[in-house]
Amino acid sequence: MTPRFVIIHNPRSRRNRSGNEQYSMMARRLLGDDFLTTKAPDELVRAVADLARRNVQCIVVDGGDGTLSDVLSAVHRHYSPDNLPAIAILPSGNTNLIAGDVGFGLRGMEALSRLNRLAAGGDMRRNIRRRRGLVVSWSDPQRSPVVGMFHGGAAFRRGIELAHQPAILDRYSHEMAVIMTLCSSIAHLLSRRFRQEWMQGDRVALTVEDAPRRAGSCFLFLATTLQKLPHGVWPFWQGHDSHDDGIWYLDVAGMPPRLTGAVLSLLRGRVPAWLRRNAAYDSGCARRIRLEMKEDFVLDGEVLDSGPDGVTYLSVTPPIDFIQA
Repeated sequence: MTPRFVIIHNPRSRRNRSGNEQYSMMARRLLGDDFLTTKAPDELVRAVADLARRNVQCIVVDGGDGTLSDVLSAVHRHYSPDNLPAIAILPSGNTNLIAGDVGFGLRGMEALSRLNRLAAGGDMRRNIRRRRGLVVSWSDPQRSPVVGMFHGGAAFRRGIELAHQPAILDRYSHEMAVIMTLCSSIAHLLSRRFRQEWMQGDRVALTVEDAPRRAGSCFLFLATTLQKLPHGVWPFWQGHDSHDDGIWYLDVAGMPPRLTGAVLSLLRGRVPAWLRRNAAYDSGCARRIRLEMKEDFVLDGEVLDSGPDGVTYLSVTPPIDFIQA
């Protein structure tokens, strides 16, 4: 008998480390072997491959953005594009950016009870939000694509690398780590020695929908298939309608003018006319993007390399149903 839902539980996620024996005991009692505790990426891939063979149509991800990315990547590899499972995200990780837009909204015993009621009603997809996954592939056909929902390069990658330092990551919660990272980033920008490096950015060649967009130094690159970010931040504009299901991107050239004003506006979800007109700031929405950059980039909080030739491609999955409580 095909289970109504399966939970993939990451015990290493920050909010799961303290343990919740009542939740784990009840989940195992309810689901048996379909309460899956995966401790390594290859275990997770094998588990999702088995779910695809059994045609499991609802996967609950109990972890953070990194765990979700691993699950989406495995789903992309093993499920048919026209038969994707619905996903429910229980925000249990160090970073839960994606859950802020398409998360289930509950975790632990509350989530388990609600999921069980939805399953008993026979319609797990009764209340959904539909988004596309962001696929990153390399020029090397032997390297498997990965799927996430938030991509960042240049200054964003530098900031994440600061946040991942043990002095920050091991001592602070994610919220405090973000604050510490912001303070460290500001300190780097104020430092004469680091300011030039950060402001100049990385060499990036950007092609959007097969049309070359810009090549040169890039201070910041962001891309996402989400439609909402925390605290009203939305640094994207132009392109299609605000509810388009493509890839929203922001490309900021190296040594950008009026950076402080731009940051303050974008953090409040505002795009003044001067910023739209300024050639150093480019934004839009597309289905296909080609990036050429030698440096690493970040996908859903994880730092990945750009490959020997520095060429990566961003594309989208078919629509995915994310279950809401």
